[in-house]
Amino acid sequence: MPTGRAAGQAPVRVVLADDEPLLRTGLRTVLEVGGAVEVVGLAADGDELLRAVAEHRPDVALVDVQMPGTDGLAALRTLRSRPDPPATAVLTTFDLDDYVAEALRIGVQGFLLKDADPEVLVRAVLDLANGGAVLDPRITARLLPRLAAGSAAPVRPPVDLTLRERQVLGRLAAGDSNAAIGCRLGLAEATVKKYVSALLIKLGAENRVQAALLARSWERE
Repeated sequence: MPTGRAAGQAPVRVVLADDEPLLRTGLRTVLEVGGAVEVVGLAADGDELLRAVAEHRPDVALVDVQMPGTDGLAALRTLRSRPDPPATAVLTTFDLDDYVAEALRIGVQGFLLKDADPEVLVRAVLDLANGGAVLDPRITARLLPRLAAGSAAPVRPPVDLTLRERQVLGRLAAGDSNAAIGCRLGLAEATVKKYVSALLIKLGAENRVQAALLARSWERE
C-alpha cells in the first residue's frame, strides 16, 4: 500500500500525545518513515497537547485518552471547541473504556490501535488530514455495541435512503473524505457535503464516524 504524498506536497503535520515516552518515540519513528508525515510536537498529557497544538497548528492530533493530569478526553473536548481544530483520532488498545461514547460525541474522526502496522498508521494520518474517518477494523466490532447503547441512531438502515445516499454512505464507511467521495462518484465536493449532512440527519448520527460505524454494522448483518 503506498503511503507517500504526491511530489511537491508538504508532509502532514502531526502532534502526538501519549504518556509513555517509549511509545511516543516509537510512533514518531514509524510515522515519519517515508517523509509523508512530520511529527511537529510530542505531549505527555492533555495540557502539553493543547500547548503543542497552539504552537505548531498541526493538521492532525493523535491522542491517548488515558493520560495523567488533564487527560486526553478533556483536552480533546477543549480542542474540538476551538476554531479550526486539527483532525483528531484516539490512540487506543483493545481495552476500550467508557470514554468511547464521549469521544464520539465530541467529534473525533477516528480510533486507531497503538500496535497497528506502520503503513496503516501512516495511511490513517493522511486520510485524517484529507477529512476522512479512520477506524481500525479490529476495534470496529467493539465500538458498535457502545454506539448502539449510547445513540438514538436506528438499528436498521432507513428505508428512505436514495441510491446516491447509499453510495455516499458506502464511501463514508470506507473512510473516504468528501473530496475522495466526489472523485469516486463524479460529484462536486459541495454536493457531497449536502449528501453527508442529509445522511447524518436520517441516520440520527452526530458525525461521520458514527455514520461509518452504523454502515459497517449493517454490512455485517
